Amino acid sequence: MHRSNDHPIDRSIAAGADFLQLDPGQAPAGGLADWLARRLREAIGDGRLPVGSRLPATRVLAADLRVSRGVVTDAYRRLAEEGRIAGLGRGGTVVVDQFAPETVPPPPPPAARSTAAQRTAARPDGSRPTPAGDTATTPAPASLFDGAPATTVFDALRAAPARINLAPGVPDLAAFPRAAWLRAERAVLRDLAATDFGYGDPRGTPALRRAVADWLARNRGIRADPGEVLVVAGAAQALALVGEVLRADGLDVVAVEDPGSLGTRQHLGHRITATPPVPVDTEGIRVDALRAVGARAVLLTPAHQFPTGVVLGGARRRELLQWAADGGLVIEDDYDAEHRYDRPPVPALRGVLPEQVLYLGSVSKLLAPALRTGWVLAPARYRDALADAKRLSDLGNAALPQLVLAHLMESGALERHLRLQRTRHRRRRDAMTAAVAAHLPGAAVHGAAAGLHLMLTFPDGLPCTDTELAAAALAHGVKVHPLSWHARLPHPPGLVLGYAAGTPGEIEEGIAVLGRLLREAGPPLPG
Repeated sequence: MHRSNDHPIDRSIAAGADFLQLDPGQAPAGGLADWLARRLREAIGDGRLPVGSRLPATRVLAADLRVSRGVVTDAYRRLAEEGRIAGLGRGGTVVVDQFAPETVPPPPPPAARSTAAQRTAARPDGSRPTPAGDTATTPAPASLFDGAPATTVFDALRAAPARINLAPGVPDLAAFPRAAWLRAERAVLRDLAATDFGYGDPRGTPALRRAVADWLARNRGIRADPGEVLVVAGAAQALALVGEVLRADGLDVVAVEDPGSLGTRQHLGHRITATPPVPVDTEGIRVDALRAVGARAVLLTPAHQFPTGVVLGGARRRELLQWAADGGLVIEDDYDAEHRYDRPPVPALRGVLPEQVLYLGSVSKLLAPALRTGWVLAPARYRDALADAKRLSDLGNAALPQLVLAHLMESGALERHLRLQRTRHRRRRDAMTAAVAAHLPGAAVHGAAAGLHLMLTFPDGLPCTDTELAAAALAHGVKVHPLSWHARLPHPPGLVLGYAAGTPGEIEEGIAVLGRLLREAGPPLPG
């Protein structure tokens, strides 16, 4: 078990520290490290811990608080990654940068912590929970789960207030390597020539294109020349550019997996005339059904299918590659393949048949969506057209973040961050599967071996539709995706749940809310 796992506090023994008057009794269940990091961050921001202040040794503070030393170590590590504190060996751990105070409400007294619904701390994704007081609820936007989801549905869901965010799509944003990013940025700025601040190559800086080519060779089994790499503003722009280029080439129908990402389908469908669904089974996309659809192109997530989590099987891969060799185009969305826990890596299709596979990747799941940085590797026949479309779209991504990212990739810092993330995400994945077993015993769990989300299905049915369950969950402060958002073909009801952005305590609480809502709704509806 990871040392930073929170342990129950013996309430019969007084626990607390004179240092900042820290009282672990104010911490939410399962969230000691989050609570301690937040309190220290507040003290640095409001001046109680000015630059140069020395923090207590981890073993000393852990003893005062009567928590495991791993809790304190975890909290200190988070602040070090943010660039707020630094370890100086025998000089101890000191404050090195004083940030502006965060607008985090003061914690309520311990008595008010009797219900988890009354927590008011900011969440890792920056959203605010429902204010304490009425545990019942914050009304969901009236039309969010009514009818077919609009193109703005994800914006509306992100903006909706909630205590707990179990929506899929983001890594642990609180773990963004701020200190490593700042070091890389300083190194880049130190060596940057004045001319580098002018207009650059719209295809991307040479440094990042080279770093991406090396990264893909090391981590995804793709051998590519840096000249083949086109840097884009995330997978969303990649899909827009690909759709534009394919349509200009007379290819305006692209088949998609079903179930498959609603957001991806929306972005592609904005430029493409039709996106017919092709069913996915336990081996991945059914190539026989793909042939029957008659589309000349297909968008796939073969390493970790969204949302089912299945890996494209060996026989199915060979069948698909034969379809591609016969003139089909595979658009490979490699959105989270680096995050795997209980299975070996799956090589990218692009490494096998480069002239029939158009490959998309990004750092949204590696670092953060806010960086808006991704890449496209296209067959030679589309490369120039995509570069032209990118040039006319925005003249290229901002150069400085590209150079910083290249530095992180080349220095090994990004791989170190990925290893840390795998450990944290695995722990949260385990917390979610345990909570599902405890509170949703009728649910089947899919895709647990890799990625940042789970898909749940309910073979015996639900007492309501999955959109009604998602709406009720949001009304009780928990964000989830109904599976029906991502499926157009008949499919059992279900949910798609992200686990990377929440603490184990938040995950357990959110799943418990879902279980309670289902119990209160009554027995499953007859099929």
